[in-house]
Amino acid sequence: MIVPSIDLQGGRTVQLVGGERLAIEAGDPLPIAERFALAGELAVIDLDAAMGRGSNAALVERLLEAGFPCRVGGGIRDRETALRWLDRGARKIILGTAARPELLASLPRERLIAALDARHGEVVVEGWRKGTGRGILERIEELRPFVTGFLVTFVEREGRMEGTDLALAEAVVRAAGPSCRVTIAGGVTTAEEIAALDRAGADAQVGMALYTGKLDLADAIAAPLRSDRPDGLFPTVVADERGLVLGLAWSSRDSLREAVRRRAGVYQSRSRGLWVKGESSGATQELLRVELDCDRDALAFRVRQKGPGFCHLARFSCFGEAEGLARLETTLAARRASAPAGSYTAKLLADPALLAAKLREEADELARATSRDEVIWEAADLFYFAMVKLAASGLSLAEVERHLDRRALAVTRRG
Repeated sequence: MIVPSIDLQGGRTVQLVGGERLAIEAGDPLPIAERFALAGELAVIDLDAAMGRGSNAALVERLLEAGFPCRVGGGIRDRETALRWLDRGARKIILGTAARPELLASLPRERLIAALDARHGEVVVEGWRKGTGRGILERIEELRPFVTGFLVTFVEREGRMEGTDLALAEAVVRAAGPSCRVTIAGGVTTAEEIAALDRAGADAQVGMALYTGKLDLADAIAAPLRSDRPDGLFPTVVADERGLVLGLAWSSRDSLREAVRRRAGVYQSRSRGLWVKGESSGATQELLRVELDCDRDALAFRVRQKGPGFCHLARFSCFGEAEGLARLETTLAARRASAPAGSYTAKLLADPALLAAKLREEADELARATSRDEVIWEAADLFYFAMVKLAASGLSLAEVERHLDRRALAVTRRG
């Protein structure tokens, strides 16, 4: 799999050659993150903090607050800084020279990645200028009990787009063992290399090749895919942004490339060729993320569905109508657009004071409920009024769920 890299320096997104020479200044990281997040987790590295020359913390916080799935690195040298990024929603944190057993042992292992920089197999430090005399495999063995991931950068290849060292990458994976996922950086340039690393059990962290356009993002995402079908297609589960299944479609490498380019629901029809969802019906899709299954022979598209629904029968999904909170949200969205005159929902949408009063009333009734039936009844009432509040504010349940997911990543708990 691919992990796109967003390196920050001086408040901008950059790419350096050999960690020193500026090769690309790509500007604001937010639009870059929107595009790269189609592939999944992003590696966000604060180069200024790493070099002790300043901080891009405000930019990193903006990316986390926007809900991008980030593994954060650069300048994390103590427990306080590590906890701050974990509490603010970093999926994982990357520690370099500070990756010492005594510090790592005080942090949640499942959220830790140790960054090791190697020149021709030797670990180097101090901005890649100083050799340590220690081998990369030896260092991995020391740190393996304390982390669940390693980011290994082949310094002599970083930013030069000359290919990576597959033999050394395979040795690193073997040393890391089954409990640690390895990410390789430095020189990864082609989809074939990403596929080879994936077969070896490693992810590829890619920057320069993506920014220069030498490697297409869709090709990078699709690199590990393999199909045993005569037509070479991949079954594609389509789900909304909350993960609710909308239907099943098919993808080819061409349709995936077009989907990523447009950031839209584009599929491969087995009878009509390339198919852009909603082009004629108006039920368009914004593509949010592309996921590969564990066997690398199927895809999942996370989309933001527009219009009446995914199904050609104008239903929420090809398997029927929405249920539960999803159904309520769909109904409230329709009511907000054109509520029937005199409906209770219309009154609530038009009267913020009435809605606020009902929210307070129902919260109190739920707090006082004791029996099973009472709790269910009052919870349903409160959920209804809370959903009306979201609809009135132009917000979605998916946004609330993303916020809850981010809160769940916090390590520091309330007293």
